[in-house]
Amino acid sequence: MATAMMCTGLLGLLVFGLGFAVSMTRAKTETIIGTNSDPTDRLYKMVRAHGNATEYAPILAVLMVVVAMAGEPATWVVWMMIAVTAFRYVHAAGMIAFPTLDKPNPLRFIGSVGTYVGGLALCVALFLAG
Repeated sequence: MATAMMCTGLLGLLVFGLGFAVSMTRAKTETIIGTNSDPTDRLYKMVRAHGNATEYAPILAVLMVVVAMAGEPATWVVWMMIAVTAFRYVHAAGMIAFPTLDKPNPLRFIGSVGTYVGGLALCVALFLAG
């Protein structure tokens, strides 16, 4: 359960950290609402990174906690919790660190694939726990 709680906390930190970064970027750019749809715009990239994190972090957190509540998870499940949490951070870095969102980059790709594979693996772990 400790790993699930730690990973859930880290996912929460990612969502709230990105939300705070969006707020600070809005203040710096004096943009109260909305965003420019330019894929090179810093605010646009921050908003999209935050939005993407909020799409995946909640269900991943629920899967981790429910699997952990079902009993001591297998070692592969614990490692999957850690990996999928790391993949969400990698994806966020790929959204923010590269010059534009209109071209693929390795961090976004790795983060996306890791999220899909890890999320599906946590679903399987939940089926096996039931």
